[in-house]
Amino acid sequence: MTIDTGHAAAAHLQDPCQYAQPGAPTPPAQRAVKDALAGMSIAGLLLPEAVAYSGIANMPPQAGVVALLAGLTVYALLGRSRFAIVSSTSSSAAVLAATVGAQAGGGAAAHLAYAAALVCATGILFVLAGCARLGGMSDFVAKPVLRGFAFGLALTIAVKQLPTILGVSSHYGDVPRMAFDLARQLFAWNPHSVAVGGIALAILFALGRSARIPATLVVIVLGIGAGYFIDWHSWGMTVVGAIDVQDVRFGLPAFARTQWLQTIELGFALMLILYAESYGSIRSFALKHGDPMSANRDLVALGGANLVSALLQGMPVGAGYSASSANEAAGAQTRWAGLVAAIVVGLIVLFLRPQLARIPEPVLAAIVIYAVSHSLHPDVFRPYIVWRRDRLLTAAALLAVLLLGVLHGLLVAIGVSLLLTLRNFSVPMVSVLGRLRDSHDFVDLSKHADARPVDGVMILRPEEPLFFANADRVLSEARKLIGAQASVPGTVMLSLEETPDVDSTSIEALRIFSAELRAHGERLVLVRLKPRVLEVLGRAADETLPRDALHELSVDECVQSVLAQLPRLQVPQQG
Repeated sequence: MTIDTGHAAAAHLQDPCQYAQPGAPTPPAQRAVKDALAGMSIAGLLLPEAVAYSGIANMPPQAGVVALLAGLTVYALLGRSRFAIVSSTSSSAAVLAATVGAQAGGGAAAHLAYAAALVCATGILFVLAGCARLGGMSDFVAKPVLRGFAFGLALTIAVKQLPTILGVSSHYGDVPRMAFDLARQLFAWNPHSVAVGGIALAILFALGRSARIPATLVVIVLGIGAGYFIDWHSWGMTVVGAIDVQDVRFGLPAFARTQWLQTIELGFALMLILYAESYGSIRSFALKHGDPMSANRDLVALGGANLVSALLQGMPVGAGYSASSANEAAGAQTRWAGLVAAIVVGLIVLFLRPQLARIPEPVLAAIVIYAVSHSLHPDVFRPYIVWRRDRLLTAAALLAVLLLGVLHGLLVAIGVSLLLTLRNFSVPMVSVLGRLRDSHDFVDLSKHADARPVDGVMILRPEEPLFFANADRVLSEARKLIGAQASVPGTVMLSLEETPDVDSTSIEALRIFSAELRAHGERLVLVRLKPRVLEVLGRAADETLPRDALHELSVDECVQSVLAQLPRLQVPQQG
């Protein structure tokens, strides 16, 4: 299991020189052999993780198996990345549990029905996003938010596995209170369960350093083998139990229209998380190997995989980084490695279900903790500390997940991101420009001692784009700067080079500002206008802000033009 958002994002901070160009093509027969070996190798890793994710999502084991088979098969047929392994992921399982637990009621049947509806809504949104060519939508969530969320989610998942290993229960959903509750029950811990979970973790971390040894598969085989000699129940431990594939039904729940609308709203958050981690892993391997990408095609493929999983009452699926990395390390050459893995998983489920039922729950919990441990490295926060940027945003995302839970934590983190962005844009920062020596460059007078103002012309530059949240405040700051001048300038020049477009609030504010200047015998000139801004302001031009005050020319050219016309532009001061 992976928290792939943070792990894949961390991969993007590595040296870009690591990314290689495509090498010589491998012969088809050799590719087929490598794909077959890779598929068989990763099947033993994916199956126990799928069962473990089912536990995180409070779903029956077959839900994870169905999702694994659907993800591997559909992405192999529709996707683009040759390394991506699409299956259930830790983050999607945690979000599914939080969402369904808060919305569904009426027992296990209602839980499964609501989960199927949510996964279906997620798949539909994926397909619609792909058809609308929204492949870059993951950029709408800031990377610091995703990394803080991924770290907090990994920590949440790890802590929530501890009750299974310690052999106790906790009724708290947030990490701080759960950790305190577990510590309070110290003398109630089951030593046998702790020993089994501890041994499993030791083996996982010891063997996990070798890419050639499937540590998860080794632990599962040892757990199954020990089950033939040990009665886990007598030691106070539960086992996975039967994977009842006969209970799998094709279809969707009969929900009312309002219920479907509600699942679509919540499905958007789940889709965003899945796509963020999927896009991160797919993009990472594409850059590394020089492979082409098709984000919109992958959106449709992910949507199809989630729709098939939903129709079979499975879990949500995405392209996990750890599983995809294992596929790459196993030597996969094409997407057919995933299809081979699906066939092997199907055969295991068909013939070895009784053996899988013997896996003790503490072993699965250890597998989960080991998988998310890759996302718990504090180095993910190092860039923000060194750059001194977005530290508050990352910390807010982390704390929101730990204190408020997975779903609400993500929504709060995104909300904080948007609020901080609006706050930064709304701070009125206006520079007064002057000519740099005898050049054609105009720079901030407060930062360049060798820059001089232009007589009769005051040049102002807002340092943020003008929009509804800051237009009035920016122009109020401009009024203060004008009022602080020893002499009233005949022309006020506003350089809007940072503004790609203007809304109606900004247009109204500019017209009022221009009218005020005219009332005091001054003239407003807008320069360095982008084509879009020039077009919009041209349509809004009137006697207060005429067309001849709108220019896309440089500050230097407009200054020369104004100085050439200065004698006839001077207007007597108002008495």
